[in-house]
Amino acid sequence: MTTPYTPAADAQPQGNPTFEPDGGPTLAQQLGAFAAHCAEHGVPADVAASVGQRTLDVLGLCVAAHRLPTSAAAVGHVLDQGGNAQATVIGVETRVNAAQAAFANGVLAHSLDYDDTHLPSILHPSASVVPAALAAAEHAGASGEVVTRAIAVGLEVAVRLGMAGYDEELNNSVFFEHGQHATSITGAMGSTVAAAICYGLDAEGITNALGLTASMASGVIEANRTGGTVKRLHCGFAAQAGVTAAQLVKRGFTGPPTVLEGRFGFFQGWLHGQFFPEAITSGLGTEWSVPGIFFKPYPANHFTHTTVDAGRAFAAAGITPEMVAEVTVGVAGSTARTIGEPIEVKRTPVTGYQAQFSGPYAFAAGLIGGGGLATGLDDYTDELAQDPLRRELMSKVTVVDNAECNEIYPFQFPAVVTLKTTDGRELVEKVLTNRGGPARPLSDAELAKKFSDNVAGRLASDVAAKVSTEVLALQGVADLSAVLAPLTTFIPTDSEESK
Repeated sequence: MTTPYTPAADAQPQGNPTFEPDGGPTLAQQLGAFAAHCAEHGVPADVAASVGQRTLDVLGLCVAAHRLPTSAAAVGHVLDQGGNAQATVIGVETRVNAAQAAFANGVLAHSLDYDDTHLPSILHPSASVVPAALAAAEHAGASGEVVTRAIAVGLEVAVRLGMAGYDEELNNSVFFEHGQHATSITGAMGSTVAAAICYGLDAEGITNALGLTASMASGVIEANRTGGTVKRLHCGFAAQAGVTAAQLVKRGFTGPPTVLEGRFGFFQGWLHGQFFPEAITSGLGTEWSVPGIFFKPYPANHFTHTTVDAGRAFAAAGITPEMVAEVTVGVAGSTARTIGEPIEVKRTPVTGYQAQFSGPYAFAAGLIGGGGLATGLDDYTDELAQDPLRRELMSKVTVVDNAECNEIYPFQFPAVVTLKTTDGRELVEKVLTNRGGPARPLSDAELAKKFSDNVAGRLASDVAAKVSTEVLALQGVADLSAVLAPLTTFIPTDSEESK
């Protein structure tokens, strides 16, 4: 039975966003004590099961991301560095040093915009924490039980630090208000906790690792606005920083205990001191965020997912593309700016990547139907973005601000879709919760299907099934490297065979 972590009586900071310690444990020390306790005593069963699911999800994404030229560039960069053979890069037979493996797999995990999401902080924790933990665990020879505990705590720390920057009055993350990528900033901190557990650091060592990583955590999201592929590197940098910091602490480096709330600390540096410490400490050890992190069932911007679902619902009711006269997609105002503006561009995506951020395309993809769990990676291609049938449907779609959706966002990304048929009917489909979240969870079978779809054409089906079974039971794995080994050699693609 898992023993819950109980903070010291004076360990709960009270007050306001400018909290300063008054002699009790600092925030980093509390996180260090929590992490060390979980490393020794374990985590709840539902949390451990969620870790197995998230690890499988990340590994499938790493395989699928090899289709991107940026993935080849990142992997090539890592292989050029050389170094000791300590850990596995997915899709690569040559083992590399642990920090570089964490970097490569972190890049792969985040590159397809298909990784999990925590709400309402809107950060993607697994894409950095899982690669960091796997690399450190391989290097240290840690068991599946240890790496399960490490990932669980790393995810929890990343999410809690992200929520410390979530302002309820703003209804948004202060990180994002400042143009910062919370995913890689708090992901680095969660990654170092996970790596530190795998390397066997105690509470003081974990606290020191947080102190070091704060000087390496980074991420600017200007690329979301004006372009560039740098965002794909962010989770790689975060995972690498976490592993590096844990290794350096193991060699004797130390960090400031007040690294989070201090006058020149993490929250002052990133958020100008505007943060909410109770999000870090409230319920620590008894209330876990990990099982509630949302999986992505579709490989597109998360804001579009409920619109895909609405399209599928209309199709199930017998609506065909030829019957559609007009469609109004109502979403929260904050999401409308991403998936509906400028509407002329969103109706005419040129590439599959642009289609991933298009509300009109999401409706068309849902109504027409596709692979995966309703739409899959093969439904977001350059060819389909320009498909005449989809273009015709998209020309009839408008994306608007919806009051009901605004009341729910950002705890869900809802959609209220109104469809007018060519024979004069008006139909409404409300999708107010996201598939893949606590209200509509994905089963092990659905996550296994997502994994098998992501590795299709790269791994034989029997190999994929074996990996899926083993990773979902990660706690019981004795040799992590043996589980990862089948993911290093892919079936050659047609283009590779022709070389």
